[in-house]
Amino acid sequence: MPVGDDVLVEEHLRQLAARLHGPRRLRADLLTEARHGLLDTVEAYRDGGLTGDEAARRAVAEFGTPEQLAPAYQAELAVAALRRLALWIVAFAGVAAIAGDLTWHGSSWSAGPPPPTGYLLLSRSVDVIWTAAFLFGAAGLVLVAMTARSSRPGFTVAAHTTGILLTGTTLLGAMAGVALFGWSIALWDAALSWPPMIVGMLVAGAAHLWLGRTAHTWLLAARPLVTR
Repeated sequence: MPVGDDVLVEEHLRQLAARLHGPRRLRADLLTEARHGLLDTVEAYRDGGLTGDEAARRAVAEFGTPEQLAPAYQAELAVAALRRLALWIVAFAGVAAIAGDLTWHGSSWSAGPPPPTGYLLLSRSVDVIWTAAFLFGAAGLVLVAMTARSSRPGFTVAAHTTGILLTGTTLLGAMAGVALFGWSIALWDAALSWPPMIVGMLVAGAAHLWLGRTAHTWLLAARPLVTR
């Protein structure tokens, strides 16, 4: 195909891409699919006798403006971002529930006097927060599946609400976890040299950063749908 045809198509796709936010891989796949469809249409018009420029203009006009196309593409990106966030939170909450107590098992201070009541309350709060996050994540996965099968607005609203709850519990869980680790270190100096505690802090820190990044991606993907 002549370069001029490509320029018109690529400029149209560039304008569409500028309006899309969400998981990078899916975004790239959607744009690649759109590019192939546009180029196939251009070729069909050229085979029908149109010049290259006219074929490209006709294909772009038929494809739709970026403003017309962006909402549907963005909705798909938002659903994918919510699915990813829900999966990661379900995985993290499940692993944390199983492995959380291992950071204390066999420690030198575990047989000593019990910690303050406030510490026990904070520890329990962390468990409750991530249990809620697990349930929200499971609900999010169900809603994603239902949204894919139905265009009912209620499912979309429920999915968006679940995404907000997941983002909120992720932030709250991270803050509570940091406070709990900090208080643990203040209560027991040996915690800083206890290998399971060190590994737990590093793994939890990396997991929280990843969850924060995933939640941020969902917020970017969902925001255009809310502001329309």
